[in-house]
Amino acid sequence: MKKYLITLIPVVLLGWQRGPVQDKAPMVTVEGSLEEDIKPIPAQYKAEELTTRILSSYHYRKTKLNDSLSAAIFDKYIDGIDHGRLYYLASDISEFEKFKNSFDDYLLKRELDVPFEIYNVFRKRFKERSNYIQTLLGETKPFDFSADESMNTDREKAAWAKNTDELNDTWRKYLKSEALDLKLSGKADTAVITTLRDRYKNRDRALGRIRTEQVFQMFMNAYAESMDPHTSYMAPTSADRFKQEMSQSLEGIGALLREEDNYIKIVEVIPGGPAFKGKQLKKEDKIIAVAQGDEGKMVDIVGWFVDDAVKLIKGPKSTVVRLQVISADALPGTPPKEYRLVREKIKLEEQRAKSEIVSINSSNKQYKVGVIDIPLFYRDFEGAQHKEKEFSSTTRDVQKLIVNLQQANVDGIVIDLRNNGGGSLTEAVSLTGLFINRGPVVQVKEGQGEIEVQSDNDPTIAYDGPMAVMVNRFSASASEIFAAAIQDYKRGIIVGEQTYGKGTVQTLIDLNQWVPKETDQLGQVKLTVAKFYRINGSSTQLKGVMPDLELPTAFSANEFGEGSQASALPWDQIPSSRYDLTNNVNVKVIDQVRDKYKQRLKSDEELKTLVKTLDEFKKARENKVVSLQESKRKLERDEAEKKRLAMKQLGEDSLDDEEEDADVKPTDAPKEAKAKKDIYLTETGRILVDFINISKEPSLAGTKKKN
Repeated sequence: MKKYLITLIPVVLLGWQRGPVQDKAPMVTVEGSLEEDIKPIPAQYKAEELTTRILSSYHYRKTKLNDSLSAAIFDKYIDGIDHGRLYYLASDISEFEKFKNSFDDYLLKRELDVPFEIYNVFRKRFKERSNYIQTLLGETKPFDFSADESMNTDREKAAWAKNTDELNDTWRKYLKSEALDLKLSGKADTAVITTLRDRYKNRDRALGRIRTEQVFQMFMNAYAESMDPHTSYMAPTSADRFKQEMSQSLEGIGALLREEDNYIKIVEVIPGGPAFKGKQLKKEDKIIAVAQGDEGKMVDIVGWFVDDAVKLIKGPKSTVVRLQVISADALPGTPPKEYRLVREKIKLEEQRAKSEIVSINSSNKQYKVGVIDIPLFYRDFEGAQHKEKEFSSTTRDVQKLIVNLQQANVDGIVIDLRNNGGGSLTEAVSLTGLFINRGPVVQVKEGQGEIEVQSDNDPTIAYDGPMAVMVNRFSASASEIFAAAIQDYKRGIIVGEQTYGKGTVQTLIDLNQWVPKETDQLGQVKLTVAKFYRINGSSTQLKGVMPDLELPTAFSANEFGEGSQASALPWDQIPSSRYDLTNNVNVKVIDQVRDKYKQRLKSDEELKTLVKTLDEFKKARENKVVSLQESKRKLERDEAEKKRLAMKQLGEDSLDDEEEDADVKPTDAPKEAKAKKDIYLTETGRILVDFINISKEPSLAGTKKKN
């Protein structure tokens, strides 16, 4: 099992993009014609057979191909091609319906004609849309911004257009909305039309570059992702790109990108890079334009391939790049923001833990709380194998930081795992060992039913004082294993939001290893083969880790995380491991700490403002309708900007630029934090101080026992 456990990496890095333009690398240098049909090649029939055999036989779920799964594959394939329901007509979907229960047969019999036929109909509809768009943009005055009309931006469950006229009207509104955004950003009318013409010509070129490999990949991923969200097929070009992302240094802003619905989206912000340190960009943000230096002209990149966008964004170290970005949590109609970043060279392994000390006032007494921020569970496996003295390791770094904090006489320690997407399982286990005597940390169950327990066997405890673990919705995988173990051992309190819920293990399979004599490259399959379980027997899958004390959040549980994926594996449980509970945390203490926190929610002005702002923000996000009238749209944008600024002032802001130190080493003495307000960290500090004081009461002291 251990041969694939170390492949656990941040969940979002293994995510798969959605939309008709899915492959990251262009297949050919010569652009194709939208009139040409795309057809499968012989190697793809071999890849189809092997992938089907592997998924049906070795996936954790053991789901057999049948009509029920066929319908799920069909729906996912259509959604992957036309997610916004902006190209196919209702008559097309009706015609396709006759194939809905046959996709299982196509996979078993090595047939690809129908999936390719469905995609070729899309190319035809795309060409029709392209002709309409250029005709509309060729008119003298294509849009009347004084007309009082609106548009629903949420197309996920929209009805398919009954005819071309209905689809034309939908596209007219979309183009008008884009034109209005450009106009309100200061562009002249002629520049608005020129930008839109160029934008949609780029989309035409992008689709013209789609070739058989990308279409086959979309079809096979419709099957793979119907099994679970983390299983996927990677065509040869995508597999090569994945290897590069995992092994090479990144020079630029420190972000992994993908194409989705004609936008360039951020998949992952790399800890230690410019985007991470500036706290400006985050997962799912859309980059719509790029400029070089402080004076360069913004280049619109909507509709671009990610390769082409990366060429603009990457650049030599110490040079400036400016980005126009639509935030992932932006309200409809919110204007894009411009960010200035200085490029740096980032290696994926250079993501070190760091510490600081925050001062908490409680009952007129000052407490020193040490904070250890862990952006990723990193480990230099090669260095460890060669027994290098100072190989990179989360556990080793945190151990040094703990020593420094103890020398500074902190009253308690907070482990900050917010936005930590996972990493090395080995490090999650050994890091837990710094806070417990010895014992099991996580259980791993394979598809065949075999259960392996990963344990800490070192009786040494680096820190036995009061501790809290901060998590949020984007704490995933290895972060959830650590937080769950700390919670199950009653070793510390978990504060924040319900975590992501990624409790599965994947392995990579090179299809050519199954057929050594095959000369064609067949690609790779990323396969879910096991699930993680807490030591109490509960899976971290889907449910993640529920905090002991929940802080206010801007997100609903089904909006982000594993639960937002329709094909996510279910939660279940297995027998508990045997482990010794600590006497650090008990229910009575937590109840009293929670009562004090609830009192602050009612009395503390900052917390009251935070709750109110988040409620208003969530309500505003539920409204997906935007006005297409200039005067109303401007008011909507102004209101959205006010809400965004209010969120920013109350959110998790970074250190001031003059205080930011990218070269802090784990051995450096912790500094007193001079940070902008991070109300979540401040409140976690208060909670930990309450926990410290309440735990001192003799009547609430716990006793060690076995579970």
